[in-house]
Amino acid sequence: NEKNSWLFGHLGFDLKNEIENISSSHPDRIGFPDLYFFEPEIVIRFNENEMEIDAGDPTDIFQKIIQSEISKPFSQSSKIVIQELMGREEYIAIIEKLRQHLLRGDCYEINFCQEFFAENAVINPVEVYNRLSSISPNPFSAIYRVYDKWLICASPERFLKKEGSRLISQPIKGTMSRSANRDNESRKELLNSAKDRSENVMVVDLVRNDLAKVCKNGSVQVDELFGVYSFPQVHQLISTVSGELKDKVSLSEILRATFPMGSMTGAPKKNVLKLIEKYEKTKRGIFSGALGYISPRKPNEQLPDFDFNVVIRSIMYNAADSVLSFQAGSGITFYSQAEKEWEECLLKAKAIKQVLGDY
Repeated sequence: NEKNSWLFGHLGFDLKNEIENISSSHPDRIGFPDLYFFEPEIVIRFNENEMEIDAGDPTDIFQKIIQSEISKPFSQSSKIVIQELMGREEYIAIIEKLRQHLLRGDCYEINFCQEFFAENAVINPVEVYNRLSSISPNPFSAIYRVYDKWLICASPERFLKKEGSRLISQPIKGTMSRSANRDNESRKELLNSAKDRSENVMVVDLVRNDLAKVCKNGSVQVDELFGVYSFPQVHQLISTVSGELKDKVSLSEILRATFPMGSMTGAPKKNVLKLIEKYEKTKRGIFSGALGYISPRKPNEQLPDFDFNVVIRSIMYNAADSVLSFQAGSGITFYSQAEKEWEECLLKAKAIKQVLGDY
């Protein structure tokens, strides 16, 4: 509210503790703050035809870009050794416990995540981001730094966008690996999967309820249900929900109503957040939080536009401690098969392991 300017930053997953009055006691290897925004000195924007530089001296910035050299590839003698925080047997045992909670009616769906990590890891974050983007290009990718903490993100998912008076969310639930031999068949399998469709429709219902808290009565609608979108490694089931914002609603009210995003929690939200604390082994930190920007307000506009992703398919790196971490999860319903959920987590981690395998 104080400045009508660009703001970039993130919302950490543990903002849930403030919103839902929950506490967390798990360790956090990386240490991103729960909330962080900054006002940039330089903003460079691209569209299909041009680049626009917002800065004190745009010409000087452009000349520095033209004259800059691409950094040399980073090399390191020691390999990065990735460790799993929990093994296959422990993971499967926890999924069976979660299925009992589902059977009792404690929740309808829960997103359960596990951490992979490496100690004594020294990487060049920019090079790793370039590798990840080439292997797994995604529409909500980002490289982001807060002092010595880095986020290298290849997210396919939008959390929340405000465009004019419209609020838009695009939850992803449903994943199927791609195959050169039977790609069309795997697309059809995903679209027709009862398990994936049930996960998707539950999170769509949760998002509808969240948006209804800050949108005008009767304005929330499902623009697309069960859209199949293809990425280099996987097909995804993506739905789009939108609504017309109420008058005089604040950004804080919007975030309290919608965060954390339903695709990374489950339903009902408060119950599953408690179960996440009980069964997961580490804090999620910036993972399954949101990264994005708030744009300057337009004339006569009360609330600026903004756009935030869901922080998934990401590497978190603490350069000061030489610790690297990434997490993977899946939506668990009563019909989930623990072995297949384990395989889905490994599939989601595959691109990241491939990127780090050369170190």
